[in-house]
Amino acid sequence: MKRARIIYNPTSGREAIRRDLVDILDVYEEAGYETSAFATTPEPNSAMTEAKRAAEAGFELLVAAGGDGTINEVVNGIAPLDKRPMLAIIPAGTTNDYARALSIPREDPLAAAKVILKGKAAKMDIGQANDSYFINIAAGGSLSELTYSVPSKLKSMYGYLAYVVKGAEMLTSIKPMDIHVKYDDGEFNGKSAMFFLALTNSVGGFEQIVPDAKLDDGKFTLLIVKTTKFAEILNLITEVLMGKHINNPNLIYVKSEKVEVSSTKNDKIMINLDGEYGGDAPVTFTNHKQHIKIVANVDDISPDTLVAAPIKLLEK
Repeated sequence: MKRARIIYNPTSGREAIRRDLVDILDVYEEAGYETSAFATTPEPNSAMTEAKRAAEAGFELLVAAGGDGTINEVVNGIAPLDKRPMLAIIPAGTTNDYARALSIPREDPLAAAKVILKGKAAKMDIGQANDSYFINIAAGGSLSELTYSVPSKLKSMYGYLAYVVKGAEMLTSIKPMDIHVKYDDGEFNGKSAMFFLALTNSVGGFEQIVPDAKLDDGKFTLLIVKTTKFAEILNLITEVLMGKHINNPNLIYVKSEKVEVSSTKNDKIMINLDGEYGGDAPVTFTNHKQHIKIVANVDDISPDTLVAAPIKLLEK
């Protein structure tokens, strides 16, 4: 029998995963996996270390159960390996961007586990930033600091509203950064309030920021905000909410397999990977096309977002 290892954050989602753990184990047993569980600890990289260990021990399926941070750690544990197990996701965080992109239920851990019983997966692109990996976004600049400046307690209590309130507070204190960004078909030199790269269409709970995102085409969607003026940024945000921002003159919006970012004045540029601090520029971002097979609610995902045909798990 194949083996599965559930790597779960016992404090995520008001401990919902812990409450449903026995039933979740039964789901993966029903799917044909001898299943065990590992609760992450406060030690640094707990989920990443266990993911690597389980993969090297020959587990065919890893289940990342927790917020986007837990999923990111599990991916970092297996992405560098030559032989990578399939990944399933049980979301229990604040925004659960990655689960949203894969149409995985975000409010019910048991329902999320049952997605595997539908028997389909997709080969998903994975991003690399220097020596670290990410699954959804990478970003830099004052506005990008929003995602890790919101206290965890506020995220748990107020969810998306916490980001809105903090964002409004930060708009008046935007600091320009002087950056050089090189991408496949060009480059940018100048002042910017933020840049980010997206692997999916779900960014901070918004699905219209990258409306044409592909999940498996080997390319990032790169956005560079070319202004630091309050009024212009406010107008850009308004257009983002309406899905009309792509042709805004203060925005570069392109597709690229590789992106290099550096400071032109030796200023510190903090890099955000999936909502967490991921080091400082200079940084080279590389897209690993269709790098990890991930269980997804494929029938509910727009066919326009997948280049390759879904994988049927029952096929040998």
